[in-house]
Amino acid sequence: MRDLAARILSDHTTPERLQEVEAGQDRFDRRLWDELARSNLLALALPPDVGGSGYGLFETGLLLEQQGRTVAPVPLLPTLVLGALPVANFGTDEQRRRLLTGVAEGRTVLCGALAVPGTGPGGPASVPVQAVAAGDGWRLHGSVSFVPAAHLAERIVVPAQTGVGRGVFLLDPRAAGCSRTRLTITGGEPQFRLDLDGVPVADRDVLTAPPDGDAVVAWMAVRATAALCALQVGVADQAVRMTAAYTNGREQFGHPLSRFQAVQQRLADAYIDVECMRVTAWQATWRLDRGLPAEAEVAMAKFWAAEAGQRVAATAQHLHGGVGVDLAYPLHRYFLWAKQIELTLGPATAHLARLGADLAAGRLSATPD
Repeated sequence: MRDLAARILSDHTTPERLQEVEAGQDRFDRRLWDELARSNLLALALPPDVGGSGYGLFETGLLLEQQGRTVAPVPLLPTLVLGALPVANFGTDEQRRRLLTGVAEGRTVLCGALAVPGTGPGGPASVPVQAVAAGDGWRLHGSVSFVPAAHLAERIVVPAQTGVGRGVFLLDPRAAGCSRTRLTITGGEPQFRLDLDGVPVADRDVLTAPPDGDAVVAWMAVRATAALCALQVGVADQAVRMTAAYTNGREQFGHPLSRFQAVQQRLADAYIDVECMRVTAWQATWRLDRGLPAEAEVAMAKFWAAEAGQRVAATAQHLHGGVGVDLAYPLHRYFLWAKQIELTLGPATAHLARLGADLAAGRLSATPD
């Protein structure tokens, strides 16, 4: 599956194709999306009863790693992790048939309103939306920012506070009272602010009725975090590979740049960073898939993805010199994606401090099972 994803993504993300898609308003490669659907990769972690393969977050992470390697402009994480996973695990049979069949076939894009830069997915300030019961449904009020793929989505998973606790709703972004404002972000991916003025949500689109939404939001947030870490593994790994190839071919003072000790040391450190990101990301996704305690593992993956991911991107940029900032050369995309993921996950120092405090207080075990 990983090799198939790598082949499809690399075949469809030539520099010329990326420039063509980036010049469009949607920044969405529909041809690539359709090919991923035909290869059954969009159905990878969906239940078999809706045409899926029945795999989990670990396998989705392998797919996201390959997307990171190619910086492919398709909404894999929003659709498969923020949208399809919660519907598959908490939705009704009718919701699953209605939405997930379309995802498997490539007809339906989903997303979720969870991520706020600086707090991470599902952070305390993530979704300031209120839901009020109204007849045979609900009305949503408030605003939420940094929603990915909202211009493409059939439904957006939106947690909202009610008078009896939090619920989770499947918002139709085309419904009356919902306006979408495009935001300019570091990585170039289209994200949106949703302004909700009494947007109607029918009972059939209630994913989790209040007051049970808190547990669902926490479930979604930890998986979104782990998925972002997997995406960062691919971004950083490819940046290192590009830099190794460049320094082997670029000569200075009659020798390839890769022969200089300082360059070798920088790339060796970057390689170690990528491997640390990889092992922590896979440990986190593997444990989540098996229902094992994973709080410490996700926290460690989050730290490495934020801290080391940006460090690797900066190293790659530095060793490329002026070529690294040339927009005609592909490295700039990897730098921007790595920075965007870091900003979404939140500051690495804060993650490390929180992890240390939990370990010191005995809330987490420093020894793996």
